[in-house]
Amino acid sequence: MKNIEIITTILLLVGGLNWGLVGIFNYNLVTSMMGDGTMTHVLYGLVGAATLYHMMMHMKANRAEKAS
Repeated sequence: MKNIEIITTILLLVGGLNWGLVGIFNYNLVTSMMGDGTMTHVLYGLVGAATLYHMMMHMKANRAEKAS
């Protein structure tokens, strides 16, 4: 697995777990650990970028699978 895939997978796990905690317990782990500052916003941006990366890789794999 490429380094970028490992990093983006970790970011997706962090984002997914955080949203699960927000939805179930109304507890934002990221904000409680990092505060409500710039670093929290940067982390949320990175989670969004990781999601886009995984979506693109998934669509690319689907196209390759259909072509063969």
